[in-house]
Amino acid sequence: MLYNLTAPQFAKMLQNLNRLLEKGVEHATHKKFEVDVLLNSRLAPDQFNLIRQIQIATDTAKLGMSRLTGKEAPKHEDNEKTLAELQKRIHEVITYLHSFSEMDLKDATTKHISHPRWDGKYLLGEEFAFQHLIPNFYFHITTAYSILRHNGVDIGKKDYLGELPYKK
Repeated sequence: MLYNLTAPQFAKMLQNLNRLLEKGVEHATHKKFEVDVLLNSRLAPDQFNLIRQIQIATDTAKLGMSRLTGKEAPKHEDNEKTLAELQKRIHEVITYLHSFSEMDLKDATTKHISHPRWDGKYLLGEEFAFQHLIPNFYFHITTAYSILRHNGVDIGKKDYLGELPYKK
């Protein structure tokens, strides 16, 4: 269950984020402004801009999976400034997420997971996933979506959710 709620879902949402960014480019082109305006936009003065939201969403996914499994995550310098650089980062993290299987997480639920900001405290893997990793990931994906939407990009819930595995 932990696998299904993490790696595949994170990869799907990052793919959706990439599609949202493409719609942002279309919007900027149509309205005749540089896409950098969107990349540097934020919802509030004390909140990170779109670039940083994408960096944190990808970091959350890759580092969270690394902490749960011990599998080394790709490294990024957090120096992306262009859409192409951000899309490359998203693609690298999606590729990393696709490298996981259920077996990689077989012992993850009881693993002690710590974080540099937690002053030596830890959570068990399942607690980490449900109370920190998953909510934090969605917070930054949602904030990225909201920045684009706030700036007039024509996106909605279907764009955010992406394709659903409907059955007939």
